[in-house]
Amino acid sequence: MKKILLALAAAFLVSLLWDISGTFLNSPWLWPEIWHVNPQIENPHLIFPGDLIKLVYLDGQPRLTVERSLKMVPGARGGTNGATKLSPSIRVQNTEDAIAAIPLDKIDAFLSRSRVVEPGELEGAPYMLAGQQQHVIVGAGDQAYARGNFSSSYSNYGIYRKGQAFKDPVTKELLGIYAQGIGTVAIDNIEGEVAKVDVIRTYEEVRAGDQLLPSEDRSVDSLFHPSAPVDDINAQIIAVEGGVTQVGKFNVVIINRGEREGLQIGNVLAIYKAGEVIRDRVKGGKIALPDERAGLLMVFRTFEKLSFGLVLEADRALAVNDKVRNP
Repeated sequence: MKKILLALAAAFLVSLLWDISGTFLNSPWLWPEIWHVNPQIENPHLIFPGDLIKLVYLDGQPRLTVERSLKMVPGARGGTNGATKLSPSIRVQNTEDAIAAIPLDKIDAFLSRSRVVEPGELEGAPYMLAGQQQHVIVGAGDQAYARGNFSSSYSNYGIYRKGQAFKDPVTKELLGIYAQGIGTVAIDNIEGEVAKVDVIRTYEEVRAGDQLLPSEDRSVDSLFHPSAPVDDINAQIIAVEGGVTQVGKFNVVIINRGEREGLQIGNVLAIYKAGEVIRDRVKGGKIALPDERAGLLMVFRTFEKLSFGLVLEADRALAVNDKVRNP
């Protein structure tokens, strides 16, 4: 929870710097360059109520500085010795003017429970047998049984259900197999190839045959730095988490480019709708209109050939097969 709250605070600050850079410098990508570490604050990632933010130029370079004008001294009775007496006041601001923070339940998408695996990886993995008293479906808090070759190095396993095989829409290359995250179990004891497990959490009902993979030891990024990809990216949305085809804000999408193409966590990409094909009433025939930018996504998890992205902006309904390129 602490890491998620840090992510919310960090996302708010990055959003603030992003907007300032986009408004005054006409390029949101310059936000890391305008932050100038100054002696007024020990941590440049902390901005407090009452701080005065100034955009200045030092040696021809834009810098963002903070003037800490309100000094609250314990026991101060007035405006002496540099202290400022604070009185209750009311300031009205429209909710539309606030910088929208990412909702907490949407931050959970950053911790996507699903993963992409290689062909055959799930087939050789342990699998769920049944719940106690031969229950076919089990949930969080239940005990159940699983069968397979369990490693003594792991005490927790993720429960996965095999999904679709992702292929590149153009080259038809197999990019990976979607493993849908169903839940988590902890090993209670093992006798031979049968393990008794405690079902710790579930995102939907666990069924017999669902496979188990060792839980990933991944650190949670508490701060995402929006950045432009180093290389040119020409990708497509090939799937939407949840199995739907229409895409909106805060949906998690899967694109057909990954670490192999140089994508990194935090990379922001623009989403384009293919231009419509219309009939030319003057010269005759048909002509394709230019592609139109329709949204933004940020990559939050990468695999070798695929990446998961969170849709940050959607000016219109997006869909599978929409194009994804450098912003």
